[in-house]
Amino acid sequence: MANPIAKWLQKFGKCLERGDIDGSAKLFDDQCYWRDLIALTWTIKTFEGRGEIQAMLSATLGPAAPGGFFALAEPVKTGDGVVEGWFAFETALGRGTGHLRLRDGRCWTILTTLQELKGFEEPAGPLRARGLEHGVVPERLSWLERRRKDAAELGFALQPYVLIVGGGQGGLALAARLKRLEVPTLVVE
Repeated sequence: MANPIAKWLQKFGKCLERGDIDGSAKLFDDQCYWRDLIALTWTIKTFEGRGEIQAMLSATLGPAAPGGFFALAEPVKTGDGVVEGWFAFETALGRGTGHLRLRDGRCWTILTTLQELKGFEEPAGPLRARGLEHGVVPERLSWLERRRKDAAELGFALQPYVLIVGGGQGGLALAARLKRLEVPTLVVE
């Protein structure tokens, strides 16, 4: 039997490619929820019901350009009339993963999360930072010298791509994550 998650994602992807928001909405159950974590809306928000989902797609479909939906190789789970599974997708600016639950072949809940920004992929494997540099390295800057250089350049030679309002735990954690991805970021408190 074909994977119902893959089958639904294929229909959904085709509707989105055509810009068919009404056709997309018909793939959702009468009672449905879409939780988006930065992927399409650039915020964290839950949309309840077809009307809210249609409004969200109307506002974000063009700029976000979601597509490339495919079910992940993990086994699909079934129980109590619900089929659920994980999937991957892309937008104009990033790549994400999601979780989908189907009831009677229609979407009951969907979660979309942005995992990485295109052009700012996770430096993993051989691209991963090596940590401390040991030994003699000509013209190596100390941590403080690098910090002062970065602070002097940000806003002048290097413009921030992201402004984080709030220097609490969440804001600082996000800033640290974006720094790891080499996304110029400014935090204001």
